[in-house]
Amino acid sequence: MSSPGAGASADVVPSGRVGMTDAAGTADGAAPSAGAAPASEAGPSTPPRRSGAADPSATIPRPRRPHRVGYRLHTRRIVGAVDVEAAFGRMYAGASRAFWLDSSFVEPGRSRFSFFGDGSGPLAEFVRYDVESGRCAIERAGRPVRKVAASVFDYLKRQLSNRRVDATGLPFDFTGGYVGYFGYEVKADCGSPNRHRSPVPDAAWLFADRVIAVDHQEGFTYAVCLAEDTPQAAREAADWLESALADLTCVATQRPPLPVPPAPADPGAAEPWLVRDRATYLADIEACKRELRAGTSYEICLTNAARLPAPPDALEFYRTLRRDNPAPYAAFLRFGELEVAGSSPERFLRIGRDGTAEARPIKGTAPRGDGPQEDARLRDALASDAKTRAENLMIVDLLRNDLGRVCRTGSVRVSKLMATETYATVHQLVSTVQGRLRADTDAVDCVRACFPGGSMTGAPKLRTLEIIDSLESEARGVYSGALGYFGCGGGADLSIVIRTAVFADGQMHLGAGGAIVLGSDPDAEYEEMLLKTAAPMRALHHHTADRIRRQAPPGDRAGAAGEARR
Repeated sequence: MSSPGAGASADVVPSGRVGMTDAAGTADGAAPSAGAAPASEAGPSTPPRRSGAADPSATIPRPRRPHRVGYRLHTRRIVGAVDVEAAFGRMYAGASRAFWLDSSFVEPGRSRFSFFGDGSGPLAEFVRYDVESGRCAIERAGRPVRKVAASVFDYLKRQLSNRRVDATGLPFDFTGGYVGYFGYEVKADCGSPNRHRSPVPDAAWLFADRVIAVDHQEGFTYAVCLAEDTPQAAREAADWLESALADLTCVATQRPPLPVPPAPADPGAAEPWLVRDRATYLADIEACKRELRAGTSYEICLTNAARLPAPPDALEFYRTLRRDNPAPYAAFLRFGELEVAGSSPERFLRIGRDGTAEARPIKGTAPRGDGPQEDARLRDALASDAKTRAENLMIVDLLRNDLGRVCRTGSVRVSKLMATETYATVHQLVSTVQGRLRADTDAVDCVRACFPGGSMTGAPKLRTLEIIDSLESEARGVYSGALGYFGCGGGADLSIVIRTAVFADGQMHLGAGGAIVLGSDPDAEYEEMLLKTAAPMRALHHHTADRIRRQAPPGDRAGAAGEARR
């Protein structure tokens, strides 16, 4: 079925469907109640009938509501992990709403799959949330915008419950569902009132009923379609699957990237664009240390932001960023006039279909060295630095507490403590905290209990959030929130929004910060904050140089590239 030179052969999953269930999550072949309305919508329950009493329903049948339409999952698979960048460009680059959850840095056990798609499916909807009003605005094709008075957590939980499917047989958890972000200010729904208001939606989620999934480890590409359980919807699903396969088989399989030494990054490139200049940021660090000496906090994640003119094409910028700074939780979102391009190395939470939960907080950052020996020295120094280890340990304890609110007693454990991980521009100190959710909780409950991520707040969390709001001069917005997916099968995977550019209103917003503890050196903390802007700033430099070079006449391209470097 593959086209000549496509590098991928067809391997169609026999039935084209996996784990079909109804809206309430009842598997095919189970109890005959499949597709029935939930009990809360089926009218008042009938009290138990006493022995010998007449059964009124035997003579006066109770009117029944129409059954709710169920959902089925349809899939196809081809052999070969397609070139994700080429496939996204071919299929979704022109979409007004699209997503690309991109494992541009593939590492076993952490980043195996990439997912991409758009909002054109028949079940698609787009959810914007304003935390101050407590309302979700729901947009669906051909319908007026609907306002729902509910927290975004409550809305997502309800919708996911109604569209639950069994994805048994697929190696990944995202089989249709919501893709998007919770901005930092959603903390107001988690116990911490806001002082600042974000100019972009506090949360935005796209329901994707049609998804392309790429398994980089095993070398397969899947087309996945969630559809209503009707003959018409099944035909539409089959048509889309065939169309998606035709597009995918025209794209070459991925090729291992050639090893390229990372170009030097300028840690100070963002400094002229900072919202709070060096003097102000250093004063804020001293204010944090006063709070620490007073005992009102043990660790405060203080952040800053750079605002600069946005490049004209956010997707092209992201393509440069993923090549310059590949990351396990890279992502590109296009939600109309808001676009997000990130290369996050940090997992916030992954919740499996089986109820397992995992957080991987990062606390501790050091630059890469100029050569192998210098690089190894910096990595070893990070791993042994007492201050950095104390920062990491406090956040691990915070996450153990957060997960303990929704996990089974005794199930929360630290499976890895302070491991060093290396990326294109930095070394990081990373821990892994795991637990198993209680039977009465789900992925949305887990995220709500742990939001915002402890590595972006400090400890104790609620008091530290108040201190942060008093020092920072504006809302963080998307930055330091969480980005990823909630799948209809019950799983979820979200990253912490760091090393990320947010594009809105002609501006590019970069957030960066670091943990302040009593042992912090203000000058070193300021330099670390700048270092965390280096990857997106380097990508912006390369993207701008490439754009100028493409636009210049052939004879002037060398000069244009030199001008961009200056």
